[in-house]
Amino acid sequence: MDVAVTIGPDNLLQVNGADQGASRWKQPNDDSDRSSSPSVLRCVSSTWKEGLLNRKRPFVGRCCHSCTPQSQERLFNPSIPSLGLRNVIYINDTHTRHRGWLARRLSYVLFVLERDVQKDMFARNVVDNVLNNSRYHRASDPGVWVGGGDKGKVRRKARACPASLTGWALLKLFNGFFWSIQIHKGQLEMVKKAATEYNAPLVFLPVHKSHIDYLLITFILFCHNIKAPHIAAGNNLNIPIFSTLIRKLGGFFIRRKLDETPDGKKDVLYRSLLHAYTEELLRQQQFLEIFLEGTRSRSGKPSPARAGMLSIVVDAMCTGAIPDVLVVPVGISYDRILEGNYNSEQLGKPKKNESLWGVACGVFRMLRKNYGCVRVDFTQPFSLKEYLDAQRSRHIPPTLTLEQTLVPTIIDGEQEEQPNIRDLSDEPWRRQFISNLAKHVLFTANKSSAIMSTHIVACLLLYRHRKGVALSKLVEDFFNMKEEILSRDFDLGFSGNSEDVVMHALHLLGNCVNVTSTNRNTEFAIAPSSKVPALFELNFYSNGLFHVFISDYLDSDNCLFFLPQPCQTIYQVFHDAVSRLIQYGVLYVAEEDQEELSPTEEPWPKKFPEPLSWRSDEEDEDSDFGEEQRDRYLKVSMSPEHQEFFVFLQRLLSPVLEAYSGAAIFVHSLSQPMAEPEYTQQLFRYLLARTEKGVAAYGESATHYLVKNTVRTFKELGVLKERRENRVSLVELSSTFLPQVNRNKLLHYILGFTLL
Repeated sequence: MDVAVTIGPDNLLQVNGADQGASRWKQPNDDSDRSSSPSVLRCVSSTWKEGLLNRKRPFVGRCCHSCTPQSQERLFNPSIPSLGLRNVIYINDTHTRHRGWLARRLSYVLFVLERDVQKDMFARNVVDNVLNNSRYHRASDPGVWVGGGDKGKVRRKARACPASLTGWALLKLFNGFFWSIQIHKGQLEMVKKAATEYNAPLVFLPVHKSHIDYLLITFILFCHNIKAPHIAAGNNLNIPIFSTLIRKLGGFFIRRKLDETPDGKKDVLYRSLLHAYTEELLRQQQFLEIFLEGTRSRSGKPSPARAGMLSIVVDAMCTGAIPDVLVVPVGISYDRILEGNYNSEQLGKPKKNESLWGVACGVFRMLRKNYGCVRVDFTQPFSLKEYLDAQRSRHIPPTLTLEQTLVPTIIDGEQEEQPNIRDLSDEPWRRQFISNLAKHVLFTANKSSAIMSTHIVACLLLYRHRKGVALSKLVEDFFNMKEEILSRDFDLGFSGNSEDVVMHALHLLGNCVNVTSTNRNTEFAIAPSSKVPALFELNFYSNGLFHVFISDYLDSDNCLFFLPQPCQTIYQVFHDAVSRLIQYGVLYVAEEDQEELSPTEEPWPKKFPEPLSWRSDEEDEDSDFGEEQRDRYLKVSMSPEHQEFFVFLQRLLSPVLEAYSGAAIFVHSLSQPMAEPEYTQQLFRYLLARTEKGVAAYGESATHYLVKNTVRTFKELGVLKERRENRVSLVELSSTFLPQVNRNKLLHYILGFTLL
């Protein structure tokens, strides 16, 4: 019988054949088959009830209880988590003040007209106030380079007047692009309360996944009668039509790089104008939207923070221009990004500049297909002043650089003591504070981002069923995976029957997945495409849940490969990871006289001796704990499902490890200084050749993003030293790693994390 995979009216894959009874996918119904599926949550998912809500959804987005305890209690109340989700692009007459046939036909128009666009939404006299700012006058000294312009030109450029929001157009466009845009009403309730009840501007700091991010957040705030933020957008988007839309939404354009004078020096006048303009907006209680990453993520994981604009906000508060700022990290998750993929850039091709023709073609292409669902999570606003005061008073060692942290471990050296100065007048501590704040915000926004169905399916296909899997088995593992994600207090961006959700994800992943029929007409085999661009794209979506399991991997190899959020010590990270693995049964506690000890026999704080439970670094390690403690040890469960879980964790990190190990091998060939772009390109070609020859098991280890990341990490680690010569950045081996023995130690250190 011929079997064809087609798109049904509900936009899900269906099966058409001679036998209509074969239109249902085969579902496992044998208990023995179910129990053989590896899962670390057997006790949780043993009921095997389909549907998402058999586990209570976690409420994500609370601010840090360690850094901002007052902010955590200020806007939250117990009823907020129960407010539930809302699809903001589903509008009918019930969302307006009118009813009847005409109201249903004009519901979009009525909804937009009823939005409370406040009169103070736009700043007043900004141009005059900026040009009268003392910072601007100091920078515009005749001896300072002014970029070939004059004050009149600056005034004309700054005279762009924001217009009213184009809510109706966005509502129509988003309904064409997406099936739904989900938000949590409780999160928006906290943001709205902060916007109306507190005399402080809000600064929204979202992750950056797509160009549509610029419009998405403003549109959601507009729908909830919250003042739109002024968007700091890159000047690469200053193109006709799109730039007009951004400006009408309250945006302004900034240079992607400030070092744009003819002689390569910093443009002091431009920096001063940007600082004065931002400060004036904050002084007038205007909201800001800043993308800390600076550019869209090409990997599916957050890019390193560029805290230039954030430093202006911090300086404005510290100089007394504004008493406080409320910071709102924002998580954004897409089933599929509107850009489609970044495969050309990941293959080393130069990024295409944005243009009007490119935008027009992109919009036309987007209107021809649907990109699934979007989830936007607004985290709880927190006080920047409270965060600063907490960092000043925290009795923890100063943050170490990657070189200070890992090099002593790699080459058996000793760490140098660092001065512990905690004052913004001290420039090194000021920079470290802003860097930690940016990292903390990105950590919070990323942790609050919902996990989408495409993330789970791509991850399962790449790192659990790379050679292919039956559809029924994929659905079963999908159900297990979503339960594991929920148990870690991450939310999901989908709901419904697992089978339907998997088919939805397979449809969106398109040519990245091969679907073939088996001998049994009711079963299909699913496998990831073996082509390198398809692997790159699947890896992009798989990285959407990388952060969910990474802390478990840290403990699984007892390693320090990734650093924690700035307010956490390494001890806290490992304590949390060990707690989870004991809870799941992956680890168990064994004493000298007892081979096995059930992890359920006593609460976790009692499983370890008192010296290993929570304590500050200042406590006397020789203090008497009241009784002699017996040695206790952790053991790894040897059950098949737990061993498979460890293998999955190692596979999840394998592309990163392959890229770093390849870079550690390639660094042996660096015999003389080389221009950084040339070195990066040669390293990329080397890693790609390893993939094509089959030396590297994971083709996605050769993405251009990973290549640039290894170069940046090796510079931070002190393997490579950077210097500028004739405005060209050169890289060379540092004195520490000039000896071959130290380069070999680096390679062995990285290989120590790989799958044996």
